[in-house]
Amino acid sequence: MTETRTVNGICHHDCPDSCGWTVTVEGEGPAAVAVKLRGNPEHPYSYGELCPKVNRFLDRVYAPDRLLHPLRRTGPKGSGEFEQISWDEALTEIGTRLNAVIAEHGGEAVMPFSDAGNQSILATQGISNRFFHHIGASHLLRNICGPTVGAGMAMTNGTGLGADPLDVEHSKLILLWATNTRLTNRHLWPVIERARADGAKVVVIDPIRTITAEEADQFIQPLPGTDIAMMLAMMHVIIRDDLVDHAWVAEHTLGFDELAAHVADWTPERAAAECGVDADVIKALARDYATVRPAAIRTLIGAEHHENGAMFYRTLACLPALTGSWRERGGGIMRSVGSWQDRLVDDDVLSRPDLLAGRTPRTLNMSRLGEILLDEQPPVMAMIVWNSNPLVIVPNAERAREGMARDDLFTIVHEQFLTDTAKYADIVLPATTHIEADDVTTAWGHLWMGWNEAAIAPLGEAVSNTECFRRIARAMGLTESSLYDDDHTILRDCLPTIDLDELRREGWIKVPYPEDGRPWAHGGFPTASGRLEFVSERLAEMGQPSLPTFVPPSEGPRGELASRYPLQLMTPKHHARFLNSGYSHLPKHGPAEGGPFVELDAADAAARGLADGDGARVFNDRASLELPVKITQRLRPGLASIPWGWWRDHHPDGKVANSLTNDTLTEWGGGVAYSDTLVQIEPA
Repeated sequence: MTETRTVNGICHHDCPDSCGWTVTVEGEGPAAVAVKLRGNPEHPYSYGELCPKVNRFLDRVYAPDRLLHPLRRTGPKGSGEFEQISWDEALTEIGTRLNAVIAEHGGEAVMPFSDAGNQSILATQGISNRFFHHIGASHLLRNICGPTVGAGMAMTNGTGLGADPLDVEHSKLILLWATNTRLTNRHLWPVIERARADGAKVVVIDPIRTITAEEADQFIQPLPGTDIAMMLAMMHVIIRDDLVDHAWVAEHTLGFDELAAHVADWTPERAAAECGVDADVIKALARDYATVRPAAIRTLIGAEHHENGAMFYRTLACLPALTGSWRERGGGIMRSVGSWQDRLVDDDVLSRPDLLAGRTPRTLNMSRLGEILLDEQPPVMAMIVWNSNPLVIVPNAERAREGMARDDLFTIVHEQFLTDTAKYADIVLPATTHIEADDVTTAWGHLWMGWNEAAIAPLGEAVSNTECFRRIARAMGLTESSLYDDDHTILRDCLPTIDLDELRREGWIKVPYPEDGRPWAHGGFPTASGRLEFVSERLAEMGQPSLPTFVPPSEGPRGELASRYPLQLMTPKHHARFLNSGYSHLPKHGPAEGGPFVELDAADAAARGLADGDGARVFNDRASLELPVKITQRLRPGLASIPWGWWRDHHPDGKVANSLTNDTLTEWGGGVAYSDTLVQIEPA
């Protein structure tokens, strides 16, 4: 009888829940096989439940089309035509060509491209940052998703640090603002239900009637990108009706008088004209928020994908200050708590900025990949991609595809499958899955940092991200010793206050957080003034409004393009079986959800002569997609929605949702305005 054992780990996906899992393994050594993966019932946050995609994670590990050997391109870029080669052959070509690029064009001609396809410490930052600093490569600004939220809040609070989402259990009013909790943060929902059972009211504010909105006590549906107008009107009501916590405001904030004057003309009626929400609804929401205690605002990252995305979070952060909501456990704003975990990670150990040796390479924003590859001077001549599938995730994706098709661009992709991006690579290197490598996961939806133990040996010739960069460094003849540190050394050095052996033995630790659950109850904000700033001199110095301000997007329903493209396009996460781009190609995931479609309100469909199931052309100046129509009650008139995450092969015309989307950057924070995208739709 074959012996079995269980190995514990932590899910690595870019998800707030970072669930614990247990892998059942048969056999030992290289011949060991993972036969079952289930949620770990002992995990203090996920309690044994996994999402539909990760429940089938072993389908991914043992997928017949998984990449297990190095490949070299034999056909045109994008054709997917490759031949299998040895690691020695792959590394010889990589070393020769990267050294040639650097010799002729300098280190800045090499561009890294990665994101949070695996968000664990080694996978995201292990050897890679050291490697790129050592060769003087261009820096990549990885702000496509997430950092703009913190950048916005920091202009009010001086930091992105917020309250623990689990403290909604103590709340009596819970505003789920621009977050689809039941789909994208599923383990928080039972906590919200417990609060509701204890008398809490749950309000969902979202431009789409999501599955979370369906379960709310109240659903408020503003037009996309207009939430700031509603927030300003809420402040107007709170100040006008003297619902302000004057003592807390006087002791801990700066600029209240200026804010009061600024919002004096932001009546609910004025906001209603902007956001499409009835003025009486705005008034009632403002009064509830100011009088029902404790009141929590739970938000995530969806609202940052507008031109005014940073201002959304800067403005939102003013609301709990006006009402003194930070006084109470279960009050304040609850967003990512990754910043509480990040305080334990020594980024300098991971990135080794000293390896730059005084150089200051240029910084390139990942959201503008097409512009970088086609227009940047001096040009990018080599690109190394890992943890990401840019041709699906970046906006204005057709321009990025054109850039990746350049014959003179040498591209290396480290991947598990032949993705849309990998098809444009010159060399593809096989990557391990998360059950094949040790790592530490810093969660951003809860306070438990977790250890992931490798359950099986790497399949085929796959290697981890850290080992991949060690091999590339060796192939280039680099002698910097830190490029060859082993994984456990890196983890020990970058987590100096953590007993790594204890973390590995216990599986997780809770990171330091105020015991009373009130991080800003007594002020102490790390701003220049030491106070929460309703007025921000930093913003004024940046050329931005110093007070919370609503600025409609240039590509919006009131802009010049609206006459040609009258529908605002949303590209939300929608499918429970794949949710992001990493699973839509797998048989039990994407096909089970059908295929891509465009959602329309019945009135908008009828005005275009379209019925449910009809073929339609969705287009703007960036691209054109042909998709079946789905009539929905989830959207208001004037909106269209194409769920995100499908690859090009899933679309009959070889485009993706992000072929259409806007790559305008947010006003600050480095994010991008996916959701400020206008389109027209007509029968195909």
